[in-house]
Amino acid sequence: MADAESRPEPNGTTPPAPPAEPAPADPAGQPASESTRLLRAAMNEVSTVIVGQDQMVERTLVALIAKGHCLLEGVPGVAKTLAVSTLATVTGGTFTRLQFTPDLVPSDIVGTRIYHPSTEQFDVELGPVFANFVLADEINRAPAKVQSSLLEVMAEKQVSLGGITHPLPDPFIVIATQNPVESEGVYPLPEAQRDRFLMKVLVPHPRAHEELDILRRMSAAPPVPHRILDPITLKELQSDAERVHVHQLIADYIVRIVMATREPENYGLGDLRRVLEIGASPRASLGLVAATRALALIRGRDYVLPEDVRVLARDIMAHRLVLTFDALADGITPTHVIDRVLATVPPPRVIWDDPPATTAAAAAH
Repeated sequence: MADAESRPEPNGTTPPAPPAEPAPADPAGQPASESTRLLRAAMNEVSTVIVGQDQMVERTLVALIAKGHCLLEGVPGVAKTLAVSTLATVTGGTFTRLQFTPDLVPSDIVGTRIYHPSTEQFDVELGPVFANFVLADEINRAPAKVQSSLLEVMAEKQVSLGGITHPLPDPFIVIATQNPVESEGVYPLPEAQRDRFLMKVLVPHPRAHEELDILRRMSAAPPVPHRILDPITLKELQSDAERVHVHQLIADYIVRIVMATREPENYGLGDLRRVLEIGASPRASLGLVAATRALALIRGRDYVLPEDVRVLARDIMAHRLVLTFDALADGITPTHVIDRVLATVPPPRVIWDDPPATTAAAAAH
């Protein structure tokens, strides 16, 4: 292998005996592992309820396997809440839905201390965030003080009450939803809060044929999802994702596209200097590595490809950018910036091994 090129390394293990039925394979021809089969089965089960939102389903599962939090943005009625509750059912974890409103206070989320006169002592009442899946529905309807109460929950996965730290269940994920079209009674998420989310996924309206499928499935007896995973299996899948190989040149590619949002003039993007106020944080680099590992596992590989980085870059980086007022006035969006970066910063090339026959013929000559 040349130093300037990347190539996924084979794991060198002896392949297991072939199953009775052929296992699905990834585009490179590698048979899907048991972890991949479980993840695909979970996605298929969610898709029996959720129609036409395959990208949203895949991204939320990526966030779950990558141990990150997810922000879903879309207009009402596109199955954001239903997707999260269905995913919680399929993966077998406990589920809590928090409906954010302007009159919410932090103790409604994380819990509080209550004085009991009969015992003359304070008892801790833990809040509804103590669940495997926490759905923060319409998170931008709550004021900043309530939103900031989730910072410790999301970053440290713990809650401090009365000087005592209470760990959250493991696995733990916060999936928040927000409506992008309303302006009254809405509090935009602060930069620190947005940065805690591994990814932000835009949820569009379904297309015509998907809308027809929704009518067929949901107008009579809606389908009921079945449990495929459990919290212990889910933790094992998270560990499997952490073992997915990331080549040094893939890591270098991730660093280059993140740095291009901070120092655009060093990457042939000098015109973005007037557009970007703040570039992507180091959490973007860490998030890209974790998310691409999860995506590779779902797609049946034990190594990350440059295409995995390109697929997830918008979801992981766009919401971390802060644009200048001039850029906002010109209608430039963070997605436009990420697309420009991906088009300019070259990815490493992936070179596959030659077939054995070709290699043997070359050796004979």
